[in-house]
Amino acid sequence: MHPAFSVIFLTTLIGVGQGLFLALFTGQIYDLATLLDVQLTPAFYSLGSLIALLFLVLGLVASFFHLGHPERAWRSIAQWRTSWLSREVLVLPLTLGLIALYGLFHFLGWTQPLFTLGEAVPVDATLIIGLAATLATFGLFLCTGMIYAGLKFLQEWHSPLTVVNFTLLGIASGFTLAAAISAWMNNGLLFFYGGWAVVAISLGLLGRGASLVRNGAIKHKSTLQSAIGVRHTRIQQKAMGFMGGSFNTREFFPGAGLPTLDRVRNGFLILAFPLPLILLAFSFLEQGPSILPLAAFGIQYLGLLAERWHFFAEARHPQNIYYQSVA
Repeated sequence: MHPAFSVIFLTTLIGVGQGLFLALFTGQIYDLATLLDVQLTPAFYSLGSLIALLFLVLGLVASFFHLGHPERAWRSIAQWRTSWLSREVLVLPLTLGLIALYGLFHFLGWTQPLFTLGEAVPVDATLIIGLAATLATFGLFLCTGMIYAGLKFLQEWHSPLTVVNFTLLGIASGFTLAAAISAWMNNGLLFFYGGWAVVAISLGLLGRGASLVRNGAIKHKSTLQSAIGVRHTRIQQKAMGFMGGSFNTREFFPGAGLPTLDRVRNGFLILAFPLPLILLAFSFLEQGPSILPLAAFGIQYLGLLAERWHFFAEARHPQNIYYQSVA
């Protein structure tokens, strides 16, 4: 498939925003359970929510560059009963709104307990909104992943690993960014968020590695014989029916050969996983504010861009069996 950079930026940017919010809410749960050595401040919640919203909005803006008629974008919600794309279009603004409310309530200090669970768990409005936003965030991961995992004819995508990897890589980038924000604010949470980022990055590497192994062993169901409906044992294509390009050859071919795919794969395996892990490990050894977590996030995001490019480019559309050569 041809990798569209608008979709690459959409999926990676909203993944960061989703992961960052989950990091914020995870911190709140740990703080509520008195499992943190330091107390999270309203400034951290509000700033983190604002940054998460920024990434989500940037991803939403990037998506419009993939539309031939952006003014008709509202029509994409019409098929919500059957289309994961329509569901994503509905869940994304819901997630945006809930995260905005979450940050606003923290900023305004509306954190007085509404009631108490048992004898020791005070529940305030931010906790309720955060829980709803968490459900919406995971719903958005599901919708985004299923847009591709639901395509049975693209065997590289048609796997639960697609949804798993979208989720794990988004969480990994979000927790890495939370560690960078913590290091910049010097609020004592670098080890907490950095530790969870290490776990998420490691799980992301396992998930993405599993998908690469799986895709490398795929035996495609479509053949040249099935593509044209001829069962002869020896068929050789001489022409595709026209001498120039077409929509089919532009949109369903990656535009790059196997050597390029191999280089991009090796690049994202280094940039998105081991390098951020190394930088985070070195940041744990420093005293005071550190720029290393921010560098880890920047390098990781470059790796995620390459990963998502490879994700699209490695998918082999069955129509390419027919449209192999010009003449």
